[in-house]
Amino acid sequence: MAALFFLGFSSGLPLFLTSKTLQAWMTVENVNLGAIGLFSLVGLPYSLKFIWSPLLDRFIPPFLGRRRGWLVLTQGALLVAIAAMALQKPSQALELLAINALLIAFFSATQDIAADAYRTDVLEKPEMGAGAAIFVLGYRVALLITGGLALILADKIPWPAVYLLMALLMAVGLVSAILAPEPIEREARPDSLSEAVSLPFIEFFQRNGQLHGLLILLFIILYKLGDALVNNMSTPFLLEKTGLNFSPAEVGAIQGGLGLLASIVGILAGGAILSKIGINRSLWVFGGLQAVSNLAYLILAQVGKNYQLLVLTINIENFCAGLGNAAFVAFLMSLCNQRFSATQYALLSSLMAVSRDILVAPAGRLAEVTGWPLFFLISIAAALPGLVLLPVFAPWNPRSIPDMSIPGLDEQDDEPY
Repeated sequence: MAALFFLGFSSGLPLFLTSKTLQAWMTVENVNLGAIGLFSLVGLPYSLKFIWSPLLDRFIPPFLGRRRGWLVLTQGALLVAIAAMALQKPSQALELLAINALLIAFFSATQDIAADAYRTDVLEKPEMGAGAAIFVLGYRVALLITGGLALILADKIPWPAVYLLMALLMAVGLVSAILAPEPIEREARPDSLSEAVSLPFIEFFQRNGQLHGLLILLFIILYKLGDALVNNMSTPFLLEKTGLNFSPAEVGAIQGGLGLLASIVGILAGGAILSKIGINRSLWVFGGLQAVSNLAYLILAQVGKNYQLLVLTINIENFCAGLGNAAFVAFLMSLCNQRFSATQYALLSSLMAVSRDILVAPAGRLAEVTGWPLFFLISIAAALPGLVLLPVFAPWNPRSIPDMSIPGLDEQDDEPY
């Protein structure tokens, strides 16, 4: 569990450095909203990582084993790529900034492939809920450091120095990967690269059925769409002059203080609740709370600059995100076969990234056209299709006994949940 916490931290560290924190830097440098919104496209590797994930299932680095070896390689590359951001100037060379951010996203997506496969392989069935919660907890702590502490530091020191300090934090991942236990391989790895590419997809649809398999993939894309719209533009909304015009230090202090506490409570509560009611009902309950949490931003946009309401809004967002992420990670793990866990989890999490990085790309332009209150109302509506789709393949049966078995690792089970 300690290894999962620190690997979760390492996995979460690069994300905001190419999204929210980078948006804050670009906003301060007076880059226009349209360009800031389009910068979500540098996150494309998160959506496409399933393309090269079979390499991590098939090949084993010459040190530390199949999972930890890949972790160390990608973490070293990330340390260098994040440090290189200190050389960038957003107001003068957006193209170079985009290329550097794209490299970070690529190495980060590859680290996620290895980390997700490690977590899926190392956890026993009864540990799934707790392991998912601990990993997401580390991930959220990293997000709050790069999205909270980084903004506070940016008021004291130049942005390039902030990125250098964030790069040094990747050492946490390097040490953790070296000291973590290597998962016991219960299944033989694919015999060839062609098997590593084809068998994960064949096995997934054979186990779930073609129609239900497609519905699962569509659900993964849509489940967090509303949350992704808000996350993509919340930082410009809070900082930009046409928004609320808070200072980076104000936003960072609240996110890094009470926001961190709310996130920790949400993640731990999510893991505890999931272990009691099961994955199905957790997706229902936490998905509904994610949609409702966007109302806080709508109210804040209507009221205007208000410190107390800002505190409440960020706390609600972090708490509900913690709940939802704990359930969603456990759900994705439950769909994977250990023999192909890198490729299958990469495919599933890539589809989740489609909503976060691609479908939200026009969010900046949408906010310019509609104004902030209507934008947040649209984000609430965008959260509904995933919930509408959920009953198609995961009906809520309150009378049933919660089932925490993971059929993805047990082929004799018929139901994939």
